[in-house]
Amino acid sequence: MDSGNGHQEPFRTRSFSRESSLASSLSLSRSLPLFISTNDVDDSESVSEAGDIGDRSLRRRHSIGRSNRLFSSEDLLEQGVTDDTSRQEHDLSVVKPLPEHMTTSPLPTKSLLSPETNKPVKKEGPVLPKSLEYISCLIHLAVFGILGAITRYLLQKLFGPSVARVTSDGSILYLDLPSNMVGSFLMGWFGVVFKADITRVSEFLAIGLSTGYLGSLTTFSGWNQKMLDLSADGKWLYAVLGFLLGLFLASYSIILGVETAKGFRWLLQRRASSSSKERNSCLLEVNTFKSHIVSMTLMVLLLVALLAVSATQLVKEFDKGTSEAQLWLGCLVAAPGVWLRWFLARLNGRGLGKDGQYLRWVPFGTVIANVAAASAMAALATLKKSVDTTTCNTVASGIQFGLLGCLSTVSTLMAEFNAMRESDYPWRAYAYASFTIAVSFAIGTVIYSVPVWAVGFN
Repeated sequence: MDSGNGHQEPFRTRSFSRESSLASSLSLSRSLPLFISTNDVDDSESVSEAGDIGDRSLRRRHSIGRSNRLFSSEDLLEQGVTDDTSRQEHDLSVVKPLPEHMTTSPLPTKSLLSPETNKPVKKEGPVLPKSLEYISCLIHLAVFGILGAITRYLLQKLFGPSVARVTSDGSILYLDLPSNMVGSFLMGWFGVVFKADITRVSEFLAIGLSTGYLGSLTTFSGWNQKMLDLSADGKWLYAVLGFLLGLFLASYSIILGVETAKGFRWLLQRRASSSSKERNSCLLEVNTFKSHIVSMTLMVLLLVALLAVSATQLVKEFDKGTSEAQLWLGCLVAAPGVWLRWFLARLNGRGLGKDGQYLRWVPFGTVIANVAAASAMAALATLKKSVDTTTCNTVASGIQFGLLGCLSTVSTLMAEFNAMRESDYPWRAYAYASFTIAVSFAIGTVIYSVPVWAVGFN
């Protein structure tokens, strides 16, 4: 679909430009600047970074702020380029400039350039110190992570047996299926198509929405545990169908999100192109030190309010052992899960080996987060069956819902899956998803299903 900016299309084919990812936690680029060759290594790195790159985005920004070069030395090292070979692999050479009298044109060339070219280019650099940027990221991740967990709980209740009766624990339509579909759909909007636009307003808002809210709204560990419950009851066919159906619906949810968001963007650009208003500036941009401090203060107040409400409600509901008690306990422990997943995301695109030359297309950070959360959730499920008390069930279920539910993610997995599926090697998408599911289910079977079969828990 035509986006209305024909001269920018070569740089935005099926993704954002690589330059916009330097200031965001999601590196969604699949195209590189023209002076860098797009080889297999670059494509492998971009698809593995399509979901999240964690705090590496902050390091990249500060590297840019310390240098006038487009790519810092750290970025070149991340692409597997050493100082001795960077010129040869990237075709970059230092050429002595010609004298000014030989380069000055007698024609008024400035009038020949487009309005965008005539405008001075604003160099992007860090506004806040690095420590404050980390603190701001952690605060945004905590707030949006708690909100994502609350939304997941509400969707469970809305589509669960008590209201709509669409999902249940004993069927392939597991309780977290609606939240995984909604989160994947919204990832297509705010984590893919409109990611760069949100980053221009506030990069911390972009990180909070994609990594914090959408990553916590969806959960891989809960999905895996429901399939383990089915297999432990002898419903192996249901477990297999549950994985296949869950993967199918989540993958097509993000595709639908991307396509609808592209259509909406096209409508916005068509409407804007018909008017004479200038659209290059945004009044809502948080790009000064003062605006960052104000935004951070508001987020701190919101975080304190959420934690205070969660703690107050937990005290009231804890002895009852209700699902509300599990929710409020989950809200209190949700932030560490989001933070750990964000820090693990720095491993995405790194690959294996001394220079990361092996399996660079595998997002190891997301794999570790999902497998670890699924394994820990299986262990807590075994603990609940062995102890079988109200207090143990409340505490374990709260940790499962909050900490482990926010540590694992389906929206990021689907963003990476979709990027791999659209790459030159679409088989990688299915290999990546199959590996994550198979390893998590196998470990969960050993930790949870085997003790259930051996001891004979109900």
